Amino acid sequence: MNRAWIYVFLTSLFELIWLYGFNIAHTWWHWIFILILIYFDLQCLAKACQGLPTGTVYAVFAAAGTIGTVLMDTYLFHVDITLIKLLFIGIILIGVIGLNLSDHNSKKDDRKSRKWMGVN
Repeated sequence: MNRAWIYVFLTSLFELIWLYGFNIAHTWWHWIFILILIYFDLQCLAKACQGLPTGTVYAVFAAAGTIGTVLMDTYLFHVDITLIKLLFIGIILIGVIGLNLSDHNSKKDDRKSRKWMGVN
């Protein structure tokens, strides 16, 4: 398994943890802990982008964050999930997947044009 995928998993996990912290933080040291998590989240995100295309990292990160946040709201904070929420979550996921696909296609086009121009 590529180490960059471990960083994608960690950045998605850290994001959910600090988002959860926003809902339960009541003291100054809770907020210090959240800031530390945000720092590690951004470090993992940067490491993931070094080993994988940024579009791929963002697509997985955004999808995991979206789905994880909705599940967290539903099961931990007892927020009702409605069909309209599911619809808009689906639209977000479709958009993220579309961005990832277009990023992948533009890289192919860039490689073709570089090859045609004789640039490696």
